[in-house]
Amino acid sequence: MSPLYASIRQQARYIVSRFPQPAFYRDFARSVNISRKIFQTDPLLQTLFAFVSKYLDEDLGHGQDHAIKVAIDAGALMLIEGIRRGYSETFAAQRAGIVQSAGLLHDIKRKMKNHAMEGAIYARQILRSYSYDKSDIEDISQAIRNHEAFQPEMRIDTLDGALVSDCLYDADKFRWGPDNFMDTVWDMVSYYNLPLSDFLARYPRSMEKIASIKRTFRTGTGQMYGPEFIDIGIAIGKELLKYIQAEFACDSSSHSN
Repeated sequence: MSPLYASIRQQARYIVSRFPQPAFYRDFARSVNISRKIFQTDPLLQTLFAFVSKYLDEDLGHGQDHAIKVAIDAGALMLIEGIRRGYSETFAAQRAGIVQSAGLLHDIKRKMKNHAMEGAIYARQILRSYSYDKSDIEDISQAIRNHEAFQPEMRIDTLDGALVSDCLYDADKFRWGPDNFMDTVWDMVSYYNLPLSDFLARYPRSMEKIASIKRTFRTGTGQMYGPEFIDIGIAIGKELLKYIQAEFACDSSSHSN
């Protein structure tokens, strides 16, 4: 990463640090902690994570850290929504492990054009060598196929499978909030080697895309708490833009990454 973008990223992370965590983490701290414990202690998940870690790296800001955050938040959403649906705690925890598996694998083909579809096909293939039930493999694959924003939502025939899909989607879209300005933006800018002038030209459209995510959350919990993630992200983005314009925009045409 160029010194210019390293400086902007540092300021972005400082701005993020000044904002409070989204209320989801306060109101559902117990569910998040249980999900994290499941992720850290389940032998099958840890075996899968060891495999995924070899391939994810930092694919356009969607590497290991992203996958872990999505997996843990998706697991928490499953615990919350599953209990509300009438799942036993044991079954909710088992389903949390399934959606965490989807979280680990959902961006495994991130650099491909149709990464959600390609990732779903790949997940179905590789999970056959693990001790997942066939129905669970199908739920994971369909959730991965269905996780991409701004694409038609694929119908899933079973209620349990649909919930896996919805929890994965919402947890992934939580990342469009503060996390976007902590890591994702800078990994993508660095990969594409964008001049600052191009970055600034794309900024308004990117902010519009972030804002549009607010209307797409699928679970009840996501619909209630997801928009706050996005609102915080937008507030961070606006403050960061003011900083960039004040510090760098006067000669942005001369900067390149």
